[in-house]
Amino acid sequence: MRKLFFIVAVMASLVVAAQPPVDNFKEEFTSIKLLPATSVKNQARTGTCWCFSTTSLVESECMKNVKGELDLSEMYTVRNIYIEKARNYVLRQGKAQFGEGGLGHDMIRAMSLYGAVPDSVYSGLKPGQTMLDHGAMVGQLQQYLNDVLKKRPVAENWLDGYVKILDQNLGVAPTSFTYNGRTYTPQAFAKDVLKFNADDYVNVTSFTHHPYYKPFILEAPDNFANGSFYNLPLREMIDLVKDAVSKGYTVMWDADVSNNGFNQRKGLALYINKSEPFASDAKEEPWDAAKRQVLYENLTTEDDHLMHIVGTEKSKDGKLFFIVKNSWGKEGPYDGYINVSESYFAINTVSLVLPKAALSKELLAKLEIK
Repeated sequence: MRKLFFIVAVMASLVVAAQPPVDNFKEEFTSIKLLPATSVKNQARTGTCWCFSTTSLVESECMKNVKGELDLSEMYTVRNIYIEKARNYVLRQGKAQFGEGGLGHDMIRAMSLYGAVPDSVYSGLKPGQTMLDHGAMVGQLQQYLNDVLKKRPVAENWLDGYVKILDQNLGVAPTSFTYNGRTYTPQAFAKDVLKFNADDYVNVTSFTHHPYYKPFILEAPDNFANGSFYNLPLREMIDLVKDAVSKGYTVMWDADVSNNGFNQRKGLALYINKSEPFASDAKEEPWDAAKRQVLYENLTTEDDHLMHIVGTEKSKDGKLFFIVKNSWGKEGPYDGYINVSESYFAINTVSLVLPKAALSKELLAKLEIK
């Protein structure tokens, strides 16, 4: 996530300074299934893609089930997870991951525990601020925690000063607000308006160093909360996403994107050799579970970036692509979307979050999910 944050920060800086030349050439794709999604957002100078992507997933579920489009606050969730990270950091005496990154299950857990609010109620922007930027704040938060740990016993009210830094940078979190003429707490809004239930979502991955069809704690730096993921054979994981989309369910996608095959400016992600032309119908490299495992264990593949799969399509040559909503603003020829080949998805996927309803009865039984 750190190397990706550098990429995002640079891109955000370029947008502020001057709009760089963009490759506006759009390849033609034939849509197979395109599902409803809210507008493309911009995480800007923050490493909070985990929240933008999974919030987008929940928003799509709202559009599907509640029959209405909602713009939910990512920063309300991010703020609550910063507090969780602080408690974890102190209890582990500073020997824990602390930063902006996270995984999709963090957002699901946060909404279950702390509720949700519309973005209009809590944007996380200070007065006059137009772009999110957490760089300085994260440094302040970690320095504060390190100072807390220098004194033993740790002060009982140490969290007060930490929350003050969050308040100064993100604003005070609302305890209640008015929506459509009615007053809600964040928890009541999630339950009554969003109809949100954390048990409606499952975490999935595919690696060979753990048994298939069993959950395991994914070994990734940003998995600070030790979330468990159901382990599927690679082909089954790919087919699960295809099947989910065909049934009308979108998917949160966590992947490595700091490689030559991911190009947001061109709107394409391909698993190709450098000598191949960068085009949708280029010949892609062979992949399998063994190769994928090697790349993960030698740290070539990392959980760089999380996005939102909202559809499937085919290139002129008939290759399957996933339609993916990014959170870098309307970057590239597809206005913030990117077309991801099945091969790229297969070799670079780290984890998924998707609605439990997307899983077949047979797969639910294999995973012993009720």
